[in-house]
Amino acid sequence: MIEKDWIADLATKWYRLQEALRRMDADGCLLSVDVNLYYMTGRIYGGYFYMPAEGKPWLFVRRPVIEPEIDGDDLYNIVQIRKPEDIPAILNKEGLELPAHLLLEADELTYSDYMRLVKAFEPKKTGNATALMRTLREIKTPHEIELFRISATQHAKTYAQIHSCYQPGMTDLEFQFAIEAIMRRNGSHGLFRAFGANMDIFMGSILTGDNAETPSPFDFALGGGGMDASCPLGANGTELKPGMAVMVDMAGNYTAYMTDMTRVFSVGDLTDLAYKAHENSLLIQTEIENIARPGTPCSELYDIAWQLTKDAELEAYFMGTKQQAKFVGHGIGIQINELPVLTPRSKEVLEPGMVFALEPKYVIPGTGAVGIENSFLVTDKGLEKLTIFEENIIKLD
Repeated sequence: MIEKDWIADLATKWYRLQEALRRMDADGCLLSVDVNLYYMTGRIYGGYFYMPAEGKPWLFVRRPVIEPEIDGDDLYNIVQIRKPEDIPAILNKEGLELPAHLLLEADELTYSDYMRLVKAFEPKKTGNATALMRTLREIKTPHEIELFRISATQHAKTYAQIHSCYQPGMTDLEFQFAIEAIMRRNGSHGLFRAFGANMDIFMGSILTGDNAETPSPFDFALGGGGMDASCPLGANGTELKPGMAVMVDMAGNYTAYMTDMTRVFSVGDLTDLAYKAHENSLLIQTEIENIARPGTPCSELYDIAWQLTKDAELEAYFMGTKQQAKFVGHGIGIQINELPVLTPRSKEVLEPGMVFALEPKYVIPGTGAVGIENSFLVTDKGLEKLTIFEENIIKLD
């Protein structure tokens, strides 16, 4: 059942989608990927969401049976179907023309599903709904922003309890398991949604010692060997010993909208180089907070991080050692890696309503990873930090 306060929020999203369709001279958009269904309907179901360029949207549902809602009856149509081939006949029966230019989730559908839909609708032209939806999801609605705030509050609550998870002699995995239990008790959904291939991860990442230098094929800021070759990312069973940094980057998925936050803990004292690098991460964050405004190029934010890194002569450690990530932040939302991406080649600029994670990090050989990550909302006046928690390195013992 859709919550009452979602109705106006959904109507805003539908309006944005229809505006985009008209700009593209597209006649309709058909969605079936879970993330997009949730974004457009406030729920996940087996079936399709169809938005014509003009008129009401349609929910074509295979399972479960969804009863029409009183508040939604005049906003959209709900029809139970057995297969996608049923959809064209239903639209024709309602006197609606089939879309000559149809957008489909080309980057996410299987080839078989894509071709099946093309055969059912027989459009003269198709387009990529995946790219369009990722662009639309960049600018968050007021309701989405409130859900970010809830996640941020619970995220910080969990991080405040991390110190209690530590026991001398434990491994990074044992430390992570204890944190995961707290996360779940504090309302974490557990499911960690990400876009694209090579993005499998379970609830977050813990990096310590030399494992922080281990390259990963996954497209995250830092790597780690992981528990097994089938999932080479994050904690790998390293024993937590004095002199080690413990980077905690656990998911903020306490609502459908995920915050991203990283904090560094230590077992005993770290090297002077580690503290210097961490302070530089905080300096980067402060400089970007002071400069970033609507209209600021995303590439400029990366350039600030890189210049301050060079000024501190920390280039060899920035965003990894053996493999260095070429971004310093990314959009967040229903998926952890939404647009925009803060890279040196980005063509995007900040806009009010964007929410992104800023994560300048360094890897110090023999010590581990240090740095900071926080979630920020772009407002008319600048940046608002959503994830509020102690940012200095916190001793565990």
